[in-house]
Amino acid sequence: MPSAVIFGCAGPTLSDEERAFFAEADPLGFIIFKRNVETPGQLRSLCADLRACVGRDDAPILIDQEGGRVQRLQPPFWRAAPPARTFGELFRRDQSAGLRAIELNTRLIAHELTDVGVNVDCLPCLDVPVPGAHDVIGDRAFSDDVDVVIACGRAAGDALLAGGVLPIAKHVPGHGRAGADSHHDLPRVNVSMDCLLETDFRPFRALCEMPVLMTAHIVFQALDPDRPVTQSLAAIRFLRRELGLDGFLMTDDLSMKALSGGFADRARTSLDAGCDCVLHCNGDMAEMVSVLEGTRPLSDDAARRWSNASGLLQTPKPFDPDAALAELSALLA
Repeated sequence: MPSAVIFGCAGPTLSDEERAFFAEADPLGFIIFKRNVETPGQLRSLCADLRACVGRDDAPILIDQEGGRVQRLQPPFWRAAPPARTFGELFRRDQSAGLRAIELNTRLIAHELTDVGVNVDCLPCLDVPVPGAHDVIGDRAFSDDVDVVIACGRAAGDALLAGGVLPIAKHVPGHGRAGADSHHDLPRVNVSMDCLLETDFRPFRALCEMPVLMTAHIVFQALDPDRPVTQSLAAIRFLRRELGLDGFLMTDDLSMKALSGGFADRARTSLDAGCDCVLHCNGDMAEMVSVLEGTRPLSDDAARRWSNASGLLQTPKPFDPDAALAELSALLA
């Protein structure tokens, strides 16, 4: 059984040390960042090398390719996609046009990803921003209207799957109300459970069939006043039982400063709380060694959930990227 961890790597090619470490660690999969990307050919080779380390041709390789300010594949080799908010605004003006634009844009993203060997995208954002919150989410969210987020998020997830890419819904149970950026600080949200159920939590409950979900490093007073969701047994039990989320639940990056303590403890605490898998992104070897000390093989439940999720991956349906781009450009004009 693979280890319940997803790792990043340091650069555009693997070092001998990384190859040996990944072969021994046997992580479930890997994640790609801008530092790992030079050209399409180079990235194809890197993805193949990563899978060769663990001896699994179907090992998941993740990326954050949202569009807007969060996209690891960039011009000149890849398209600069608009942020999610562009599509949410179009949807509010014309629902049919908005959904079609999301379908086209997301299929284009999936086409670019499968071309280089990436098969999982950390998209869609189901966060619902509120006035006065930190702008770490901002236009990465489709809208501040919950119903728009639900409709657009569902369309994006469906389009990724049609393109042969597994979607990850984030950041469960909602990052839109956070007053701090969890990359740098631990956000705390202190509003009533009734309010959260009507706003932040509702997109995740409505789209509880999402195959993979990523936790938020946020303390919700109504769930657990002491621990962020990622490390809270009470919070994750709530996600499973009350929001109906039975997808594969992975953490956001363990190296984010919202979390404290050593890396082995961060990993162990997250898995003990009920996360199926931990994520470590920065490729720092010393940190990865420590993370591995706190991990273990996928649990039986985690393995079942991963099998259910990865079983949705399919050969992409027929798709003409040139025609799609022309139609998308017309819709956004």
